[in-house]
Amino acid sequence: MIKNYFKIAWRNITKHKAFSLINILSLSIGLSAALIIGMMVYHDFSFDKFHSKGNQIYRAVSDLEMNDDKFGNPGTPIPLGQTMAADYPEVEMKAHLLLYSTDKVISTSTQKVSTINDRAIFVEPSYFELFKYKWLAGNPNTALDKPNKTVLVQSRAAYFFPNLTPNEIIGQVLDYGEMQTSVSGIVADFEQNTDIIFNEFISYDTVLQTKMKGTATQDFGSINSSSQLFVRLRSDADIASVNERLRALAISNWDEDSIEFGLKSYYRLQPLSDIHFNTKYGIYDNSRSQADKSVLTALGLVALFLLSLGVVNFVNLNTANATKRAKEIGVRKTLGSSRSQLIKQFLGETFILTLLATVVSIGVTFWLLNVFSDFIVGEVDLSLLSEPLVAIGVIVLILIVALAAGFYPSLVLSSFKPNRVLKGDIKTHSGGSSIRKGLTVFQFAVAHVFIIATLLVGKQIHYVMNRDMGFAKENRLFVNAPFGEKDFSKKETFQTLVKRIPGVEAVSLGSQPPASTSGHINFMEMTHNNKGYKTEIRMLYGDTDYLEMYNIPLIAGRQLRNDTIMEFVLNEKAVSTLGFQNPEDILNKQVMYEDTLVSVVGVVKDFNQRTLKDAIMPLAFTGDLARSGWSHFGMLHIKTSKNIDLPATISQIENAYLNVFPNNTFEINFIDQTIANFYSEDEQLAKLLNWATGLAILISCLGLLGLVIHTTERRTKEIGIRKVLGASLLQINTLLCKEFLILVAIAFVIAAPIAYYGINNWLQDFSYKTSISFWVFLVSGCAMILFALLVISAKTLRAANANPVNSLRSE
Repeated sequence: MIKNYFKIAWRNITKHKAFSLINILSLSIGLSAALIIGMMVYHDFSFDKFHSKGNQIYRAVSDLEMNDDKFGNPGTPIPLGQTMAADYPEVEMKAHLLLYSTDKVISTSTQKVSTINDRAIFVEPSYFELFKYKWLAGNPNTALDKPNKTVLVQSRAAYFFPNLTPNEIIGQVLDYGEMQTSVSGIVADFEQNTDIIFNEFISYDTVLQTKMKGTATQDFGSINSSSQLFVRLRSDADIASVNERLRALAISNWDEDSIEFGLKSYYRLQPLSDIHFNTKYGIYDNSRSQADKSVLTALGLVALFLLSLGVVNFVNLNTANATKRAKEIGVRKTLGSSRSQLIKQFLGETFILTLLATVVSIGVTFWLLNVFSDFIVGEVDLSLLSEPLVAIGVIVLILIVALAAGFYPSLVLSSFKPNRVLKGDIKTHSGGSSIRKGLTVFQFAVAHVFIIATLLVGKQIHYVMNRDMGFAKENRLFVNAPFGEKDFSKKETFQTLVKRIPGVEAVSLGSQPPASTSGHINFMEMTHNNKGYKTEIRMLYGDTDYLEMYNIPLIAGRQLRNDTIMEFVLNEKAVSTLGFQNPEDILNKQVMYEDTLVSVVGVVKDFNQRTLKDAIMPLAFTGDLARSGWSHFGMLHIKTSKNIDLPATISQIENAYLNVFPNNTFEINFIDQTIANFYSEDEQLAKLLNWATGLAILISCLGLLGLVIHTTERRTKEIGIRKVLGASLLQINTLLCKEFLILVAIAFVIAAPIAYYGINNWLQDFSYKTSISFWVFLVSGCAMILFALLVISAKTLRAANANPVNSLRSE
């Protein structure tokens, strides 16, 4: 009997080719979206699930408040670990670590040089008890028991010592410039997905030999993101109670300066499983963007809507097409088929269609993975379908889609009364036109929301990319000097060499560009008119050519006298925050900065220092205040002429760089590209919306086409009679289109406020934003009506042009 069900199902699918094709295409698009996003979710939720007692491991983090601003920091004070180990009985184990990076690491025996060294840590021996690694060489009990010892992961060891076995690597020496260490252990790389990506583990006491020794000896009054703490709690620990005591501990260590400036810090424990998703505290891999549960939720909704549109098409077309199968159902019931047997048969047809759609969706998925390769991490590919959980999820998805798409149509089809349908009385059993209309409205409402969102997101991105940020960014480049380079004369030599290159108009030594995601933030205060003013201040360092290089105009006062003098040039925001309305009034006044009185000699016009999501901060521009120790001038900023041979100029800059800094990696950055990177996630969102919009319109229009085909076939005789009675082509087409266009218009009325609410919420992330223009909604509505009209007219015009003699004869 089951074989017979499938045979009849296949016959019906091939008999109604147009409807079957529309259903398969619609479902395959929705299924492919569900497959891709499902694999993304599975991939992101697979991180760090393999650690022994992983649900008991936490990272201690800090929540900071500065007046109305709230932000997170993955670092905690150095003494917190010892305090928790001594005073918190819930703590089974703790491991403190210090993130370490240097510009160069050299193997003294093989002379292999690494210039990418951002995954090293100074760490306590207990780290390897907290996180279980497979040891390939060395003794885990003594590997980090003394200074100047290093444990390497296998891949890192293979890089430095390519021809040695793990045991032969033990005792080899690595030179970090400011220290040397001997390799005391080799551990295997983690094979599963993880955010614990460190590859060099240096014994903790070695930090006292480096520039980070100050960080390693700080007290509770300092929070540094490089200082991080992992703990493992007992299985019965009350995490809420621990967090309450940590909060109280933080409050008890507030100092007077912090209270005066309104700076508050609180400690809490972050579950290991939360590290991958919580953008507030970040991850250790700076080469990729962090997963975000809100983004995954949004992607899930997109997939759900696209899949729902496909299911809606199936329901609409099958219920609309029910009358064509009425006599078949009547005969089957007369011959003894029960309603349950008919429901099983129709569900079987749906299941076959869903299986065909799944096969097609595999191809669509492969294509979409390539389209969104810059949005989807490389580990997400079709090979994930072989994972047991993913495979089970796909099977469950197919069954749910088949049931959702086939259940209602099967009820409608199986409800026909044989004594009525065999007499031709089937008008009252046509499948519920009101439900079909409601589902059609739902389809086009979703499409409208996508169109409006796409237009407004694109409008905002165009706005932020083209808005004047207050400084020049065209033809501006910058090059980083090697990290930790202490010989300032080399930077000056590099500056001199670049200045001589044809096509280079100006050069300037300084810190970061005017707008960047990094920067030095400190505090400043002053008293005037018997009132005290305090503010958080963003520091920008540069030589006397820096402001002119970026066309940042002075509106009062003068430039710095030289590159190292202790003078400040403030921006307008800093001037107003310190209580002055007129920039001229603050000139030659002194502000307190790091317990030193500093004169204000100039004021520059405000410019955006970060993305346009952020408001302009108070800013102080000054010279290289710490040149005698750790120079702030780590970048050479370059202005080039227009219409030059840029690749040739960059090649000459590279030659100058390698001449001064041999054995280092040259990297040049463009200011305009740096600013564009601020909005890479928003551009990815825009790209996603573009595709989601296109797919939503495609699915909706395919469904509309199917309904139009059904309507024109059902009204063939009516169209013929109207033509015989003198109706024009326009009148007939208007008659057939009117019903569907009304549904599209109703969908727009429903979608417009939903889209406005969603986009308005998204725009709140931007301090500078475009307006939500009326024309966007008008264009969306007109575009959707135009799409619908083209789809409807493609069929209705053909029906209206048909010879009425043939139409009437067919009836």
